[in-house]
Amino acid sequence: MKQNQLDIELQKTRVFEEEFLPQIDALYNFAFHLTYNEADANDLVQDTYMKAFRFIEKYDRGTNAKAWLFKILKNAFINQYRKKSKQPTKVDYEEIVSYHDEEDTNYSSYLDLREEIFQGMMGDEVTNAINSLPVDFKTVILLCDIEGFTYEEIAKIIDIPIGTVRSRLHRARNMLKENLKVYAKSMGYEDKRNKT
Repeated sequence: MKQNQLDIELQKTRVFEEEFLPQIDALYNFAFHLTYNEADANDLVQDTYMKAFRFIEKYDRGTNAKAWLFKILKNAFINQYRKKSKQPTKVDYEEIVSYHDEEDTNYSSYLDLREEIFQGMMGDEVTNAINSLPVDFKTVILLCDIEGFTYEEIAKIIDIPIGTVRSRLHRARNMLKENLKVYAKSMGYEDKRNKT
């Protein structure tokens, strides 16, 4: 009996290391763009991995580990968001004191390396436009256009019908297009459609 339990634990560990851990960077990037905060993103990823390990027997080995983990992360984010929205706003006194005592005021302009990489891929304007979208629309853009999930995978991750995924993605892309028109004009691009 003990050997059987040991074999099960070793198998769980192997699945965790081989299929779940390689997804950590993608999970962090998604979490960061949901929370806009490195510590919250790290907490969200850690919570995701703890839940994934706890419920690993519900995962079918060899299937899409990334989609399974993203669904757990999305649910954890929603749960944390609901919990925080019911709490009064908290102020960290130590953070305020250390900020004001800081001689180098450039502290507030520090960017996480991952954020720099993400922004370097798309540019500040596109990143800001994505971040300005409502969370439902931002989520489908990130999952589809950044992470490369299929519509079917996104539907499973977010728990919505595939038609809703298509609709949200269409609306999100239109919102981005509208948000980026001014930037495009400033860069010399013209909308030549509907011109005769």
